Formats: sequence, structure tokens, C-alpha cells
Amino acid sequence: MQITIMTDTNKPELPDQLSINPRSKFYVEEVFEHEIGVTLNGKERFDVEEYCISESWIKVAAPKALDRRGQPLLIKVKGTVDVFYK
Repeated sequence: MQITIMTDTNKPELPDQLSINPRSKFYVEEVFEHEIGVTLNGKERFDVEEYCISESWIKVAAPKALDRRGQPLLIKVKGTVDVFYK
């Protein structure tokens, strides 16, 4: 049995824009192999569906509204976005 130790050098660089939806063109599977955190205006958010650092926004799911495909509607929230590995 071989044991590999994960270090920060083994983690991929966090992209400028990332989505948790596998159908999105901004979905990067290698990033989701590690736990990441997102802060908006200094407060950590746990409900982020998508983010963009350069445009300073995150998208969160609306509580009840669905689109025509049955997916939750996303609400854009603007502010200072910081993304990091936990």
C-alpha cells in the first residue's frame, strides 16, 4: 500500500471564475478534489454556486424559484471575493 501526502504544491491553481455545475464551461473537476472556501466582503459563504474574482461577484441559489429545466435560479451578489483552499 502506497500513501501519498497532499501538499499545497499538488493543488491546482484556483481559476478566476468557477462553477459547481458540471454542465457549465467554468466547471473544473480537479479543483473540487480539494476543499475550497469563498468569502464575500470578509464573511465566509457556504452557499456559493459560482464565483468570479475579477468581476467581484458570486451567485447563490434562490430559495424557491426554479428555471424551466428545474434548476434553481441564481442570484448575483456583488462585493469583494476571496477564494482559498481550506
